[in-house]
Amino acid sequence: MPKGKFEVYRDKGGEYRFRLKASNGQVIATSQGYKSRESCMKGIDSVRNNAPNAEIIEVSE
Repeated sequence: MPKGKFEVYRDKGGEYRFRLKASNGQVIATSQGYKSRESCMKGIDSVRNNAPNAEIIEVSE
């Protein structure tokens, strides 16, 4: 079964970012910009650690 993946890249401003893609290739999340690749990788680790137990909250706007 295909898996989702994180893609790490540099944006036009030179900052590191990641996007999370579903197994069908659709982008389902994008990150903020990070000054270093190391910080970007820590952001990915944070998503991996926190998302499995994240609660879902509906917000009225």
